[in-house]
Amino acid sequence: MDRENRTEHDSMGQVIVPAAALYGAQTQRAVNNFTISAEVMPESFIRALLTIKIAAAITNRRLQLLHPEKADAIIKSATTLLADGLGSNFPVPVLQTGSGTSTNMNVNEVLSTLAARQGVEVSANDDVNMGQSSNDVIPSALNMAVALLLKNRTIVSLQSLASLIRVMARKHQAVLKTGRTHLMDALPIRLSHELESWAVMIDDSVSRLKETLFRLSQLPLGGTAVGSGVNCHPDFSEQALAELSRIHDFQFQQMKSKYKGISSIDTPLETSGQLKTAACCLMKIANDLRWMNSGPLAGLHEIILPPLQPGSSIMPDKINPVIPEAVCMAAAQVIGNDTTITVAAQSGNFQLNTMLPITAARLIESAELVGGCAESLADKALKNMQVNRRTMASPLSKNPILVTALAPHVGYLQAAAIAKKARREGKTILAVAAEETDIAYETLEKLLNPENLADGIFTS
Repeated sequence: MDRENRTEHDSMGQVIVPAAALYGAQTQRAVNNFTISAEVMPESFIRALLTIKIAAAITNRRLQLLHPEKADAIIKSATTLLADGLGSNFPVPVLQTGSGTSTNMNVNEVLSTLAARQGVEVSANDDVNMGQSSNDVIPSALNMAVALLLKNRTIVSLQSLASLIRVMARKHQAVLKTGRTHLMDALPIRLSHELESWAVMIDDSVSRLKETLFRLSQLPLGGTAVGSGVNCHPDFSEQALAELSRIHDFQFQQMKSKYKGISSIDTPLETSGQLKTAACCLMKIANDLRWMNSGPLAGLHEIILPPLQPGSSIMPDKINPVIPEAVCMAAAQVIGNDTTITVAAQSGNFQLNTMLPITAARLIESAELVGGCAESLADKALKNMQVNRRTMASPLSKNPILVTALAPHVGYLQAAAIAKKARREGKTILAVAAEETDIAYETLEKLLNPENLADGIFTS
């Protein structure tokens, strides 16, 4: 007798399944067939599916379609998994059938097995999946998982980062530095203005992501196979969504067209685009930090990022901006995920999109990466960043671009000549302007004051 395996059956016949596995034949077929990649569906996605099964069981019991004993067993089994952990019970790879049917049946089979261990015989298809189809459950779980992740982590992390940046901006309000365009010296700016620009970028990203939440909250649950709701009680959708809203303390609602919700993933695509935008904003901040931290002798050295670990296996005492570098790599991944989801969104052939699992996996990953990047930048880079005020102040008086303030008074060409002479002779713009123009020295001091220029003060 084989104690390591057992025989399970489905509509296609018998399948050998590991004896200890909670799943059944259809899950095992998926594990056997889908061997392109070992990556499994994200935990947050499985959790969303489990809560859908809870809401469905509660609703079907209330509608007197599912025996209370069966409903209670399903609810208890799913609740236990959510509380105690998923373990290795959900091994179906991401690269599976495009509808996600194998993952849906994986969840159904596990709940059926756990119910049986409570002494209640529950059918994976007829009871756990009552009033449902993989075609409406999987896109519903996709929207749910992403909406909850954005609300509870991604947006919160971005908002915390923006708040920290503003604290630093207030702290360094008096610090002036050389602005840069094209990586070349430009007019002076305040460090606080530079930091505030970062915070506003993040604010805008948060606003964009919040706008997607309304559309993500609309689920096609109850549409079953093609959107028409065949085999689903007419009150199922409304009541199940009310249960999901109660469970998650988040308002889910029926999609205007369940046909659209099953055949199109335009909302996940929109969300991916907004996450890509947020990732690019974080990448811009990370790259600015890398440049500002460069040195310490041959670079800008305007700031000092916290030293976290040795930067070289051969060069002693080398410290690198590791967190900004990690953020840039994560942002690159989000950008790549958006391309994947863009291609997936074109696969809504007729009544079903057939790239739902990869969309769910990549979109959840992007939301997690953006949240993680925001947290890392805040906690491991910006919070303990030091500002080199002297390094920032020293080039200001010799910055040839200060001559911009003279252009309205002496003309563009003479201003350029003053800048060239100052650079050639190693003098300040103020000194050369005093030599080359008849403008009063006191007026020149006002015109060329980096603080006035940084604040955009017009001096006639």
